[in-house]
Amino acid sequence: MPKKKKSQKRKHITKKKEKKLLITKDMTIGEIIEKYPKAAQILLEQGLMCVSCGMAQMETLEQGALTHELDINKLLRILNKALKTK
Repeated sequence: MPKKKKSQKRKHITKKKEKKLLITKDMTIGEIIEKYPKAAQILLEQGLMCVSCGMAQMETLEQGALTHELDINKLLRILNKALKTK
């Protein structure tokens, strides 16, 4: 059986990690709040004021984070950690 290259192994591991996340950067803010209402407070605390904005239904978490100059990876860690423990 041929060995996988390191880049192929990493890609596979990354996909596994993404599946475990409750929230991903590609989800809309509205979708996140609908599925996880407690996320609204966390988003507000982190400076993402899009929670009650009409754009929340169309804007992804990543787009909102970029607009508000927030670190998307940090935001994802905080959200997923908080929602997994509740």
